[in-house]
Amino acid sequence: MSSYATSMIDKLDLQAYMRGFESFLARPKPLFIEGDQNRHLEMIQALDSVEFNPPKATVDLIPSINFLRKQGVITLDVIFEFVKIIRYFNYLKTLSLPAKLFDFIADVHVPDELREILDFYHDDGMIDDSCDETLASINSFLEKTYKNISADMNAQMQKESVQEFLVDRQVHLHQHQETLLLKAGFNRTLEGTIIGRSPAGYFYVQPNSVAKIKKQSEHYIQEKETLLYSYAKKFSSIMLTWLRFLEFVNKRFDLLDHYQARVCFARSKNYEFIGAKKEAPLILDRFCHPALSNPKPVTIDASKNVVMITGVNAGGKTMLLKSILTAVFLAKYLLPMKISAATSSIKSFKEIAAVIDDPQNVNNDISTFAGRMQEFSKMLSFKGALIGVDEIELGTDSDEAASLFKVILEELIAKDSTIIVTTHHKRLAALMADREDVTLIAALYDELNRQPTYEFLQGSIGKSYAFETALRYGIHNSLVKRAIDEYGEDQEKLSELIEKSSELERSLKAKHKEIDERLAHISKLEQVIEDERDSLHKEVQGAKGELSRAYSKAIGEAKLAAKAHKLKETHRHMNKAHENLPKKEAKVIRKEEPLQVNDRVRYLTNIGVISDMDKKSAMVEFESGMRMRVKLHELTRSNVPKPKPKKVKINKPKASSGALKLDLHGLRSEEALEKLDQFLSDALLQGWDEVLVFHGIGTGKLAFAVSNYLKQHPSVVSFKDAPPHMGGYGAKVITL
Repeated sequence: MSSYATSMIDKLDLQAYMRGFESFLARPKPLFIEGDQNRHLEMIQALDSVEFNPPKATVDLIPSINFLRKQGVITLDVIFEFVKIIRYFNYLKTLSLPAKLFDFIADVHVPDELREILDFYHDDGMIDDSCDETLASINSFLEKTYKNISADMNAQMQKESVQEFLVDRQVHLHQHQETLLLKAGFNRTLEGTIIGRSPAGYFYVQPNSVAKIKKQSEHYIQEKETLLYSYAKKFSSIMLTWLRFLEFVNKRFDLLDHYQARVCFARSKNYEFIGAKKEAPLILDRFCHPALSNPKPVTIDASKNVVMITGVNAGGKTMLLKSILTAVFLAKYLLPMKISAATSSIKSFKEIAAVIDDPQNVNNDISTFAGRMQEFSKMLSFKGALIGVDEIELGTDSDEAASLFKVILEELIAKDSTIIVTTHHKRLAALMADREDVTLIAALYDELNRQPTYEFLQGSIGKSYAFETALRYGIHNSLVKRAIDEYGEDQEKLSELIEKSSELERSLKAKHKEIDERLAHISKLEQVIEDERDSLHKEVQGAKGELSRAYSKAIGEAKLAAKAHKLKETHRHMNKAHENLPKKEAKVIRKEEPLQVNDRVRYLTNIGVISDMDKKSAMVEFESGMRMRVKLHELTRSNVPKPKPKKVKINKPKASSGALKLDLHGLRSEEALEKLDQFLSDALLQGWDEVLVFHGIGTGKLAFAVSNYLKQHPSVVSFKDAPPHMGGYGAKVITL
């Protein structure tokens, strides 16, 4: 891995992430994939659509290829490493692969001469001795030898004379020799050779009987090694002939290893892939930094040249800066991440630079500010870079530095760089805020619980909450109060104004979200209505078709009847035509009887009896005792039974101006008119001759609806806007 990538991984807290990713690689390799990044991303996504087994761990084969080029003989173990990668390509060819991926795998054509080498090994790397009789017989003899050695060692441990000297009942392999671990004095009971001593002072002893068995097998072991070397020499010669193929397949396997490791890692973490594009805006939707165990997803629009993050201390500003840089870094190297890839986009940058650490230390004879200036001098040579700076005012007077950093930022913007900055310096934020290519982001603070929310508001400058943070971390209240007094009332008012601005922005954002949700709901309802309309249209068309076919059939029978010469045949065809016609159910139409005198009727919510009537109206005596002339079309017949007469003492209130009120503020027009109708009916029944209705000014829709309703109401004599002290244009005085 390059020093640049290692440095960025350390600065962005990606060490654990990289260890997790590298565990899926078959062998170590550089992080960056050379070549067309868009094509690599397509191949990764194609492989992600396939269920496959990852390759086994392998070693770097470049040294072995170079050794072969010098006509050297490589060992059978190393040859098996080549066998593993070739067999993996053969395995992938058996899978159902997308076209692009299939072409990539099918490019590996294994020469016939190399197939002999593939058949020489079992899957676990052991030699298949069935392809050589001599090797098979040697292995058979050696297997018996090992069994004899094991039996002899067990027999020695079973001897009572030996058991008192045994440290344990195990066979120890010491210096490639089978031994027993014995205490001092064993030589009186066991003849053997001391191979070595343990740290505790015990002896590793090989019995003479075992040494004798091993000596008998030495000839076969040498013969086997000679035979295996001959195979290694033969296979190395064949591989030298096909060296270019081995170089190709080794390089192709490295590329495939890049792909499969990313896919397997993404599957293990449920991550997504997103590629970086040159002209794409930098927009992150629900991105989570992999170093955080339970992060709040970040949704940020960083498409402008400068993103300035301000706000509460310990509120996540630095982590937001690292999150933006991390997303770009991972996309650059085609590494998966936790993000909503479908609604995010990441711009491709030539350079990624992070100024996060304090350059001052005991080994570095340089101040913090001087170190920062060195970093900026390097970045001023970049073009089209992504630059992250944490605490930009660090190490110097913030008021003096504001103008300097403003000029530096403008110069970086001119070089088409994107700069992500965190700062507590409100003056610098204010100097940059009027530029269209600057985005302000505020870290939010929970005033009620006195703690950061780790959420961010775009388009606002955030307050630092230094005093609140000091209290939260144990600074005594009296000290903080003295600091507030020193800070000054005007500065505190400025901070409060900034916070109020942020609060208004948050409120507006919440309202926008609510409106978006409503619009989405309405859109769904519209879709449902459209689907129902289409369904009904299909049903109607189907019904029309059935009717058309039925009538056509009936007409056909009728024509046959007309052509028939016999009366019976004519009747038969006419009956069939009648049967083919669609059946109609008889509808019972109930005719409403006209209203008459003494009929019980309903007007709005009141029940009464008609005492007199003409063609257009009727005089109705209501149960409340009030009499009123009402138009006939406004009356409906009432099924409510006439109440039993009872003695009721009625106190009719005297009319008084403006004594009865109704407030319609905040209601929709339909709800308001329904309440107004009930209110006027009650007022008429109680004998009020003048009432007051408040509708407010607002957009004017409710006032207009109320006026139209009053114009049409039969019992409203007149209405007018209320006097200023009674509501003015926002109320109506109604005369009944």
